[in-house]
Amino acid sequence: MRQRLLDIGEFWNFLWQRFLTDRGPNSAAALTYTTLFAVVPMMTVTFAMLSVVPAFREVGESLQAFVFRNFVPSTGATLLAYLQGFSIQARQLTWLGVAFLMVTALLMMLTIEKAFNTIWRVRQPRRGVSSFLIYWAILSLGPLLLGAGFAISTYIASLSLLSGPDALFGVGGLFRLAPLLLGVAAFTLLYAVLPNTRVPLRHAFLGGVFCALLFEAAKKLFSLYVSLFPAYQLIYGAFATVPLFLLWIYVSWLIVLFGAELTCNLSSTKAWRARPLPRLLATLGILRVLQERQRQGTTLRFLDVRKEGWPLPEEEWHEVLAFLHSEKLVCRTGGNAWVLSRDLHHYQLHTLISRSPWPLPALERLPEHLPEPWYPALLEDLGALQAERTRIFSGNLADWLRGSTNGETERNK
Repeated sequence: MRQRLLDIGEFWNFLWQRFLTDRGPNSAAALTYTTLFAVVPMMTVTFAMLSVVPAFREVGESLQAFVFRNFVPSTGATLLAYLQGFSIQARQLTWLGVAFLMVTALLMMLTIEKAFNTIWRVRQPRRGVSSFLIYWAILSLGPLLLGAGFAISTYIASLSLLSGPDALFGVGGLFRLAPLLLGVAAFTLLYAVLPNTRVPLRHAFLGGVFCALLFEAAKKLFSLYVSLFPAYQLIYGAFATVPLFLLWIYVSWLIVLFGAELTCNLSSTKAWRARPLPRLLATLGILRVLQERQRQGTTLRFLDVRKEGWPLPEEEWHEVLAFLHSEKLVCRTGGNAWVLSRDLHHYQLHTLISRSPWPLPALERLPEHLPEPWYPALLEDLGALQAERTRIFSGNLADWLRGSTNGETERNK
């Protein structure tokens, strides 16, 4: 039990460090700025999508009131009146203005995808038609699904009112859980679809549950803070709604991005616990596997490397492949597979080491044994290199700074 608690604490510490490394607070700030400009276009798109279905035409305003009442604490009702007024005016724009609003909404989706790709270490974002279709599907199908769910819940509520409170047992509890269930569904869809990589649905669901629960807790705490510490209202007066809304959007994006970190690292197969190998070893190991695959006439994928005994994190795999591709040693084929593109007999190990962006590993950081045929020779050569480097630079620092070194004395002799 004690070891399990230590592992859990280490895992959450690893998540927090990854969140800071991926510049989560900076990405949340950028998304807050983008959301400020995109919230009215998103509402306009929601109204437009709901008006397509005749049964949903009266649902739009009720649905948005429900969202702001349950997902935006304290100042949601006040802000909703302003945003609905802006949205009604936006619906009276010309086709050029509507196109501008659509571009703004699509740019918000692009910014979210960039933040997610940074977390998942995806180096190639979606391009062209595929990205447009996914963004359009989220912007169009999302409001329709929300409208359908809201219409069904309204119909069930009307049945319970007409038939008595005991007609539908448990409906009241379901309605109270509706914001949480909607949050789980929305975050699960976001984590499963938006990153340009395969995300297991189970991990996306667990991340969605975590994010929805954290979101509900943050909403309660935010409302409590606003009620107990009304400093914003004292300073800003009637304008206090705007900074409070911006602060809540920032907190919301922090929660969403941290939930994305959790979803991503649930697939890391406990790489946070393993001792990372130096990049040189990973590079040589991948090259050895690629050479074997070349002899067999097959390609290499990330899962193939793991089956060969190299439990690399996915981001490390992408970093090594990016370096090898820059050296024109490998090239990509279809289906995210890789092959050798150069004869390794005409490429020196010295060239690989000198051009590598990672320093040579120290002997004490290397494992004692590694099931690779080249590893004993590498240990011997690195030991000889370290001994020679120690001999060359064995003079004390004071003599080196004066220019009278042991090496200079020997050369004078």
